[in-house]
Amino acid sequence: MTPTTLPSGQAVFDPRGAVDAQTHPLAPRPAALDGLRLAVLDNSKWNAGTLLRATVATLDADFAEVTTHVKESFSRSADEAMLDRIASGADVVVTAVGD
Repeated sequence: MTPTTLPSGQAVFDPRGAVDAQTHPLAPRPAALDGLRLAVLDNSKWNAGTLLRATVATLDADFAEVTTHVKESFSRSADEAMLDRIASGADVVVTAVGD
């Protein structure tokens, strides 16, 4: 990052960064939810649980099974074991930020 020098001699840095992000297509939607297993991933942010419980209350009757997984901390990625459990035990996954 190269600073801009003001006439007063102060160095000013532009805090904006360049983001190099790959785009990914959305997952295909299932034709029906009947018989499918829903996994809910709670990232443990303050309001995520509240938002996800309300979502599950709305969707619960549409799925054969609903499991909830809670991350240890919102600032850390879900560990591989949790991701494996979710992937092997669910057909559909819902998560939310909850800020």
